[in-house]
Amino acid sequence: MVALGAFVTTLDNNILAAGVPSIARELSMDLVALQWVGIGYMLPFASLLLVAGTLVDRWGQRRTLLAGLLVFGLGAAAGGLAGSAWMLIAARVAQGVAAAFLVPGLLSMLRTNLDTRQRAIGAMIWTASLAIALALGPTLGGLLSEYFGWAWIFFVNLPFVAAMVVLLPVTAGGARPTRGNRLPVAAMALVTSGLVLVTVALVELGDSTRADELVPSAMMVVGVVLLGWFVSRERRAREPLMPRPLTGQRMFVGALAVQLLWGLGVSGVFFFTPLLHQESLGLSPVQAGLPLVLVAVAIMAVMPVVPMAVARIGPHGTVAAGLAVVALGLLAVALVNHVPLVLPRVPGLLLIGAGSALTTPLTSHALEIVDERHAGAASGLLTASRELSSALGVALIGVVLTVVRTDRLVSGTAAGPALAGGYTAGLLVAAALELAGAVLALVVFRARPGPSPMPRSLS
Repeated sequence: MVALGAFVTTLDNNILAAGVPSIARELSMDLVALQWVGIGYMLPFASLLLVAGTLVDRWGQRRTLLAGLLVFGLGAAAGGLAGSAWMLIAARVAQGVAAAFLVPGLLSMLRTNLDTRQRAIGAMIWTASLAIALALGPTLGGLLSEYFGWAWIFFVNLPFVAAMVVLLPVTAGGARPTRGNRLPVAAMALVTSGLVLVTVALVELGDSTRADELVPSAMMVVGVVLLGWFVSRERRAREPLMPRPLTGQRMFVGALAVQLLWGLGVSGVFFFTPLLHQESLGLSPVQAGLPLVLVAVAIMAVMPVVPMAVARIGPHGTVAAGLAVVALGLLAVALVNHVPLVLPRVPGLLLIGAGSALTTPLTSHALEIVDERHAGAASGLLTASRELSSALGVALIGVVLTVVRTDRLVSGTAAGPALAGGYTAGLLVAAALELAGAVLALVVFRARPGPSPMPRSLS
């Protein structure tokens, strides 16, 4: 149940990449509209996670998950049947809202329904499912759009939804709803509005076709002000939206920051990799996504080694080593990116997957240090940091790629090599972010003092 939910909600982040040309032709969508097909899912998903995690604790797992699954399935069906741009974008928004409630509800089950040993294994499966979906998304989207039509990019969600609905009665319900005095509506409005404005501003600022940056800059300022207001209110609130035991926990906040840095690097690079493979290497949409399957293969191959690594060097050492290996893989791809062949990229892609597998203790250890009654809020925060890092990573790596590519084009470089140069610069920035995450993991993401309830092999 948890693995299925992790896979399908992450898959919808990037499965559209290879099908975008077909969608554009059939629905007569321009570039801006196509961008909003992706943003329409990502934005509500990321911005509602903080609120959704708290509501999961208040409403209970089973009720929240059932509602989320139904809305997610209806959104997928509507997306496949959409006959216009606005219908497609509306369907994506519905899926994003549903995913924001599904993910913390599913992730909280690791804390409330499993014992310590099972929780560590479950967290590894959860993180592996995320990474595998991230790697397989472009390839699966290319296969579906090329051989069955782009509508099946949406219809493929329905079997996953049906399976989770069947499993729901026997898996959810371990956590009972909690009672609060009243919902902090003002805090919810502030944090959601602030995150929406900041995310949209970052995406717009990363758009090289925009000449006027005044509007996104103003949105960024307003968004930051609203988030600052939210933080100020939370400090004074009698019953804050984000439980103080979470925001005051140094290790948990550090885990959020480490996960943010991992996503900033990997998500941005993965988003632009199929584009690079098509325009620079001349691959078809299906072929462009296939090399990313190697990342998933490496994740599955290294996953059995993770418990042994944790037992030997601890969770913080394992996560730091994983981030360092991811950085090494990104650098390896950057070094051969000027070669117009796929084979030289294979070692780097395998290193990225192997390193990502070693970061899986991040989730289990972060959930282990929080109280069970805050499992939903903690899950929402963990997932929010990952989803926001996707948006920020695409914007950041996109800005780097665009600036370098434009400079190369102005100097007379051909389009393919110019894009490759921008991609190389993006890889270097991503590697620096992963190394920063490795250092941060060593500093703040350490085992708690005193006896630990987790067995040494899975702690």
